Amino acid sequence: MENDENLVKRLKKGDEKAYVFLLETYHIRLNAYAISLVGDQAMAQDIVQNVFLKTWQFRKKLKPNYRISSFLFKSVYNEFVNKYQKDRSMMVLQQKYVESLQTITETTDESALQRMIAVVNEEIQNLPPKCKRVFTLSKKEGLTNVEISEHLNVSIKTVEAQITKAFLILRKKLGRKYELVLLFMVRQKVAGLNER
Repeated sequence: MENDENLVKRLKKGDEKAYVFLLETYHIRLNAYAISLVGDQAMAQDIVQNVFLKTWQFRKKLKPNYRISSFLFKSVYNEFVNKYQKDRSMMVLQQKYVESLQTITETTDESALQRMIAVVNEEIQNLPPKCKRVFTLSKKEGLTNVEISEHLNVSIKTVEAQITKAFLILRKKLGRKYELVLLFMVRQKVAGLNER
């Protein structure tokens, strides 16, 4: 891999040795850069992993005149910005849900709320086994995606996909009012864990 042009050409051809060389050469430096951006080791690793995966996935779009180190560092920064914007959007969305949850808890009597919680729990039990396991660890046990990934020995992407799948199934089966009850239950559980 005497120069960037040759490395890019080999990557474009699907040369796995070139990809391994890329990983071994840049992983530590990119990880250090990502940590300086996010201040969190697990999140930094996630960002760098995504950059390497996308580089391999879209390798045919690489241009031979790329300075590969500049491309990789820029990709890490872009991944960080995308993640930050996504997290910020989630915070806005979460605030809207919190407001809706307050309305539900204030306008629904205790027995009706208990019945709704029972319905939600029943639907969680009906989720596909793998989906139910991941969703329960995340939303009822309060584990992070990284912790679930390590606990079940699966990728973080798999964890994210299973959580998304669970929410889609539950939303379809339960409807909006029950979805808010589900989020209420999740918030209560996580709040309880945070108080320990």
